[in-house]
Parts: sequence; C-alpha cells; structure tokens
Amino acid sequence: MVREQYTTTTPGTSLERPKNEYVYKIGIYGWRKRCLYVFVLLLLIILVVNFSLTIWILKVMWFSPTGMGHLRVTKEGLRLEGESEFLFPLYAKEIHSRVDSSLLLQSTHNVTVNARNSNGEVTGRLNVGPKMVEFHGQQFQINSKDGKPLFTVDENEVVVGTDKLRVTGPEGALFEHSVETPLVKAEAFKQLRLESPTRSLSMDAPRGINIKAQAGNIEALSQMDIKLHSSDGVLLLDAETVRLPKLPEGTRGGSGVSQGLYEICVCPDGKLYLSVAGVGSTCQEYSRVCQ
Repeated sequence: MVREQYTTTTPGTSLERPKNEYVYKIGIYGWRKRCLYVFVLLLLIILVVNFSLTIWILKVMWFSPTGMGHLRVTKEGLRLEGESEFLFPLYAKEIHSRVDSSLLLQSTHNVTVNARNSNGEVTGRLNVGPKMVEFHGQQFQINSKDGKPLFTVDENEVVVGTDKLRVTGPEGALFEHSVETPLVKAEAFKQLRLESPTRSLSMDAPRGINIKAQAGNIEALSQMDIKLHSSDGVLLLDAETVRLPKLPEGTRGGSGVSQGLYEICVCPDGKLYLSVAGVGSTCQEYSRVCQ
C-alpha cells in the first residue's frame, strides 16, 4: 500500500507538489501467501474427509436416537435383538429373552455364571463345560413354576420335593448311606429288589413296616440268618398254608414206625424240628436234635 501526502492551498498560491518519500507494503506476498492457501485447502479437505467418515460410521453402526444397531436403550434397560458375541465378561443384574423366544447362551469352551457379594468375592458359580456341569455354592435348589422346591442340595442333605422319585436305570439306585422315605415301590409289571451285597440291610419304622405284593411273591434270601424279632408283640403268620420244607427231622434212640405225619417241636433255644406224629406228643422222644 502506498501512502500519499496531500496539501491544501488557497487560490493564488502556488506550492510545489512534494515527492513520495515513504512507501509501506502491508500483507502476505510470495511463497508465504501460497503456503497459507495450501494449508487452508488441506484443512478443508481434512474437514470434508472427517465429516464423510462420521456419516459413514453412523450409517454402518446403525446409530439412531434410541440406540445403536440391534441395541436399543429403553426405560427398563438395554434391549439387544438377534445374536450377539461378547469378547469380554458381561456384568448385568438381569438377563431375559423376549416373551416369544428362548434365551440361548453358547460358547466354544464353557459358559460360566458368577455371583459376587459387595466385596467382589464369588459366592456362587455355575460352570457349563463340554463334559460336565459344575455348581459351587452353599445350596443348590430347583423350584417349580409355582415356587415349590423340587430338588435341594446342600452340605448336609439332599431333599427331593416331588411326589414321586423315579429311577429308570437297569442297575437301579445305589445309596452309600441311609435313605428316608415313606414308600418304596416298583414300576408296574417290574420287580422290586432291595439288596446289600456285602453288608446288612436294615428297615426301621416307629409305627410299622408293611411289605405287600399285589400279584406275586415276596422272597427274602440270605446266606446266613433271617431274623424276625418283635419286642412287645407277636409274630403272626396268617395264610392258608404255612410250609417249612427244610426243617430237620428229630431222632430217638429206638426205631419207630412213621405214618407220614409229623408235628413241629420247639427246642428251648427256639429251634424248630419235626417229630413223627403219634397218639400223643412225640417231641420229647425226638428231642435229640436240641442237644
């Protein structure tokens, strides 16, 4: 920019016009001006590229005012539709599926669900692996839809709350300790067998034990002894026929004539034996078996 100096004169006065002594240049010229234009142009290009990438990301990720993609933000929480993959642990208070679909949790190795207390310690853990399902906790309980306990397990006992426990395995059920139940019943047209291969089998009840076979026999087999003991009552055998086929036959000193009839005799120690029947009792004559 050139600054000029002007002088005002009155008519009739002649002054010499001064010469331009000072000239000042203001602005950016040359290579600086070109660099500025190039820098502004680069800023505009970067701005356009960033704006285009932002629009592309919003379109690809399906951003909307209510969420992102299949993820929706509602008043009740987050709603995720379709299949999702989580690469890191998921922390949530409640997870449930839609009303008309089921909830599927799938993993290539295992699925682990942990419950923690306020200190961050694990109080319960459910681990579903390829070979085994493990649960770690103080108590495991399965309830019905009405809230009735169906199966409860803790360190002290296992409680089955259903009306009937059915075991369908060919080998039956094996119990290492005692079992408390009001009824043991076989399936229809199947045999019921209670067995202790190497130890004793004991059945105790404060008010009585009832063993009944509706359409079959009841067998009690033992390698040693079978004892029927009643402390206060009597032992009652109520049947049309009572048979003791293997009772020992008593003997006496002399030879007698057997008519094919026998009587049952009892030794002082409770042992039963047979003696040849006569007009009177012959137990005394055949009492050598008691010796």
